[in-house]
Amino acid sequence: MSWIRPVANGLRTDHPFPGLPFINDERLPLDNPDAIERTGRNQGEGLWGRTDPLPGGGWVAFTTETKNRAYAWAVHQHPTHGRTVLLIHDKDMSSLHHDWMYGRNGFLYRHGGYWWDGTAWHRPGQVVDRAYEGYDARPVKDAITVTAADLLHHPADPGNARIAKIADFTAPKEPLPHWRDHLALWAASRRPGSLPLERCVIDLRAPELQPDRLVDRTGLAQIAGLALDDLPHPKYGRRSLPVPQTETAVGPRWSEPVARDWAEEYRRTHKLRTLLSGTTTFGTQQPLGLVADHNRLTKILGDSLEDAASRQPKRGLGRDKTKPEQSAAQLAWWPAAALSDDTDGFIPVAALRTTLVEAVIGGLAEDVERAGKTNRTSVSLGDIQRDVVKLLDWYILREPDGAPVLFGEICLLARVRLGLEPRDVGDLLRRSLRLGSELDRKTVNALLDLALPPSARKTEDC
Repeated sequence: MSWIRPVANGLRTDHPFPGLPFINDERLPLDNPDAIERTGRNQGEGLWGRTDPLPGGGWVAFTTETKNRAYAWAVHQHPTHGRTVLLIHDKDMSSLHHDWMYGRNGFLYRHGGYWWDGTAWHRPGQVVDRAYEGYDARPVKDAITVTAADLLHHPADPGNARIAKIADFTAPKEPLPHWRDHLALWAASRRPGSLPLERCVIDLRAPELQPDRLVDRTGLAQIAGLALDDLPHPKYGRRSLPVPQTETAVGPRWSEPVARDWAEEYRRTHKLRTLLSGTTTFGTQQPLGLVADHNRLTKILGDSLEDAASRQPKRGLGRDKTKPEQSAAQLAWWPAAALSDDTDGFIPVAALRTTLVEAVIGGLAEDVERAGKTNRTSVSLGDIQRDVVKLLDWYILREPDGAPVLFGEICLLARVRLGLEPRDVGDLLRRSLRLGSELDRKTVNALLDLALPPSARKTEDC
């Protein structure tokens, strides 16, 4: 997931982001999302606005700030937990809109993407769960929600703070010192009927976020089981690393659970190919299916070349001859690769994947229908047909990187179309592959531990 860092709080927000200044937002019609949208939408080049209702009630609204076009206002109105008013960089508007509308990752974000949905804090989404078309939601252990009332329980002097104006605003590079004074000024500016300070969420505290428990790049590499040099480059590969919980003078720092989540997803996306790869006659690593196809074609062509050579008259012994098996290996490579090349291959691999998904879903639909006819409350899932398992094998052995998408789509459609739990579908896939796959039981278990969505794995596997 992406994490958008705001640059300031609107004065009328209910949930101030710690360390950021407060800006006078009087010009913003906070009770009228359509008017917020109209402030920027189609009002000139470089201006934009948008509003949408939230699925569970409430709404979001965005607009470019017309007096300072580098920034935009973002407003989240929750039916129970009040409003969040943030000033963000204008270029971040669409990303935050997506997170609030479709991310299923709450509406308050702190410490590099830790999020709150109104009931609990969760870690940044990193482990993909394709059965739910999102990230696996992982609660923060022993999290404590810090409210405005908690912070203002200690003395603060609002006279040392000020409310910024948008026209000449420039985003600060560092958190404001003595921010509690600014919070006190915000609290003194609250209007009658505003959300009580006891319900105004500021931050979270958790053991895993204590500074002395955060890890650096070396710790991240150790948790992931990688050499430090194998981590994405800190400058050029930063987007491939998890968002840090904090930045220090010597580099980023991550919480250990965030590092473990990132390592889990990294292993899922990088180890499948290693698990299902073999060595070709040329000494390169390729998917097991491609190696098998190449070896088989090499044998066929090698036998043909030897047979042809045996029928030719023998010539001088001084000439350097290429052995038939070497020629066969060279000739067989591209036909073998073409069998599973989805761009222009003999077999349409993407179409095969779709067919496999529908074949498995069709079998599950029959099980659901059978349970309905017999008025059973639970559905007994029969084994996947062996011919379908054989094709699953063929696909996985030639497209190991596609296994998570294949299994994820099966679990997603089974949940959405048939109301089946991903975990039950995952158990069926595990059982059927153990019975019918060419792969041994250990490899099948390792494959499914890596490729199944988190919600389709057993609890002890997660």
